Amino acid sequence: MIQQTQNPTESDLIYAPEGDDSSQHELPNSPWKILIIDDEPDIHEVTQMSLKNFMFDGAGLEFISAYSAQQAKDILQTQTDIALALVDVVMEEDQAGLNLVHHIREELNNKIIRIVLRTGQPGQAPESQVIRNYDINDYKEKTELTAQKLDSTVYTSLRSYRDLIALDLNQRGLEQIIHASAHLFTIPSISEFIQGVLRQLMALLYLGDDAFYVGCECVAFEKNKGDATVIAATGRFVDTIGKAPEDALDAHVYDLVKEALKSKKSILRNKEFVGYFEPHVGHEDVVYINSRNPLTHKDLSLLELFLRNVSVAYENVILHDEIDGSQRDMLYMLGDSIETRSKETGQHVRRVAEYCRLIALGTGIPEREAEIIEIASPLHDFGKIGIPDSILHKPGKLDAEEWDVMKSHARIGHDLLNNSEREILKAAAIIAGQHHEHWNGNGYPDGLKGTQIHVYARIVAIADVFDALGSKRCYKEPWELKQIVTHLTDQSGKQFDPDLINWVIANIDSMKQVRAAYPDIE
Repeated sequence: MIQQTQNPTESDLIYAPEGDDSSQHELPNSPWKILIIDDEPDIHEVTQMSLKNFMFDGAGLEFISAYSAQQAKDILQTQTDIALALVDVVMEEDQAGLNLVHHIREELNNKIIRIVLRTGQPGQAPESQVIRNYDINDYKEKTELTAQKLDSTVYTSLRSYRDLIALDLNQRGLEQIIHASAHLFTIPSISEFIQGVLRQLMALLYLGDDAFYVGCECVAFEKNKGDATVIAATGRFVDTIGKAPEDALDAHVYDLVKEALKSKKSILRNKEFVGYFEPHVGHEDVVYINSRNPLTHKDLSLLELFLRNVSVAYENVILHDEIDGSQRDMLYMLGDSIETRSKETGQHVRRVAEYCRLIALGTGIPEREAEIIEIASPLHDFGKIGIPDSILHKPGKLDAEEWDVMKSHARIGHDLLNNSEREILKAAAIIAGQHHEHWNGNGYPDGLKGTQIHVYARIVAIADVFDALGSKRCYKEPWELKQIVTHLTDQSGKQFDPDLINWVIANIDSMKQVRAAYPDIE
């Protein structure tokens, strides 16, 4: 296994046997696309003949022919991965080639494709003028372009193209990592983070995008069982994301993945690398990379750095998720204990939390704030902890003095929770203190009115009443849904925010689904 704190050593790697038939397992390298633009068919034939055996970085050439500038425009519009264009200057017009260069650079905004102008009439386009005024990479007269010089021209052009692609991949990968890092402590973002790192890795090593990342969460690790899923991929593997490796990969690659999981070590095989690491107990991860060229020790150092960084990031996400889950469970249990003291058993606080999230998202509140309301809402009646049992459990109607004591639970809850500087508890303080305020100003404890009442409290007020009316209590039977809707409609603009009530009534089926998902248990 590759340790996070160690530099890679040969003992960390398994060198798979090459074998005489190893070449049959090599992943196919995409050929470099060359666009020949010339109105003379002979030029196309001679160019292809001269370059038929050309190889660069382990890949050959794919020739695409265009016999006019307009035909070339049509091709370039749809094929964005052409590496080199060999462009004749004079075609359907005297400056058709030059106009095409302008179209490629300015209108298509393609700065990466390499452009070599070829002309049989240099007087029509003097070299010094063309080099100054047009964004081209080389200028050749057809008479001087021998087979050897053509070979050299294509070689240097492809090298330049490769380097530009690497820079572009590096930039896109960095942008993706930065974007993902802003939300790194959410489970969905780890895949995006890894995808960005893969892009950068491909750029640094000129690997040509053939890579994927497998995350394996073992249910019974000691028996080597569990579900494995591809969570990030590039190039020809991109369609494997979300699939099981045994269903998505060819037999050779899958065998390497299984070998890495079984041995708990990384595997190096000439142009292929399978990295193994265990970021957290119960989690195993594998990254597979196929390179155009044999990997060097420097390449391996970069790969090991990738594994260590992803391992640390993944572990942080898992730990953050564990803390977040524990926090939610603690607030639910605290809310449940308050409700139990009030003789209101069942899953009231969980339903209220789900209602709050549903209403918040449905009325346009951002995801993060909706989550805050959901987590904080179980503490809406936290202040009841300070109400005497004689009042809290009184079976009959409270007298005026007792009612004043009962109403004080809003103030008590706010004051207790407001002592914390934590975001969730601050929100809970607002909710506890204001969820009995009324839209028309007739609520308590402060007689707030309309939008003076925080939207968190306005949402919780509706969710709390909606669930309480539909639940059985020691002093009442549950109301029918029709009765609840009638009550909410009647109290719209009085007790409740009318806009929120309108949304709830319009989405009453979604509210019903929450109750069905969290039924009371007698």
